[in-house]
Amino acid sequence: MTEVLVGFLIAAGVGLTGVGAGSLMAPVLMLFFRVPPAEAVGTALAFSAIIKLTIAPVYILRKQIHYRTMLRLCCGGIPGVLIGVYAMNVLDARHHRGILFMTIGGLVASMAIFNLVRNLAKNYRNRQMQDRSGWLPLIALGIGSEVGFSSAGAGALGSVALLNLTPLPPAQVVGTDVMFGLALSLIGGGFHLFQGHYQSAILIRLVIGGMVGALIGANLLSVLPARPLRLALSAWLACMGAQLCWQAFG
Repeated sequence: MTEVLVGFLIAAGVGLTGVGAGSLMAPVLMLFFRVPPAEAVGTALAFSAIIKLTIAPVYILRKQIHYRTMLRLCCGGIPGVLIGVYAMNVLDARHHRGILFMTIGGLVASMAIFNLVRNLAKNYRNRQMQDRSGWLPLIALGIGSEVGFSSAGAGALGSVALLNLTPLPPAQVVGTDVMFGLALSLIGGGFHLFQGHYQSAILIRLVIGGMVGALIGANLLSVLPARPLRLALSAWLACMGAQLCWQAFG
């Protein structure tokens, strides 16, 4: 089935590159499966939560989670995701299809372009080692709002915030960011599912492929170069975001 293959490929890409499942899934559902925006976001968040639940035990066992930092992120991210869900409900109830496509497309495209720039920057790894984690709740508020509205942003933007505002080693940045994204996906996805913003048949088939893809992608991470794949996925995301913006006028 097509949905099983899509779930497998996206989850494998997440395992290899760290690019968020929600960022990739929502545009695919809207553009290729013609799923309405609210249902696409809800389905993408549920898919993201299940995929991250699959790999979360690995980070817990490896002690790659900095729980105090994760708590700071959740203090801003959880209210933010509720704001994003509410904004989606308001626009969806008023049938502002064009605004939804334009906003989601713009968020996805801008996040993808930002991801491209930071991966191409030569001085990206020369980050500040100062602990400025006091800013994390405020930044996480914006990240959570984007996740609740478009399902995109937790992985890429969360890792950038942790890299530049905390002295955490890269392994803890990845683990903490995955758990933060899991929390937002569970809460945002739960609210969307409660309100009927999902397509169960598509979600089941996506998860079947996704759980296998996530495990394979994580195992291939030590073999395949992640950076070229991350750049390619970011470029593809930028194109899909632009296509969503174009469809807003269709």
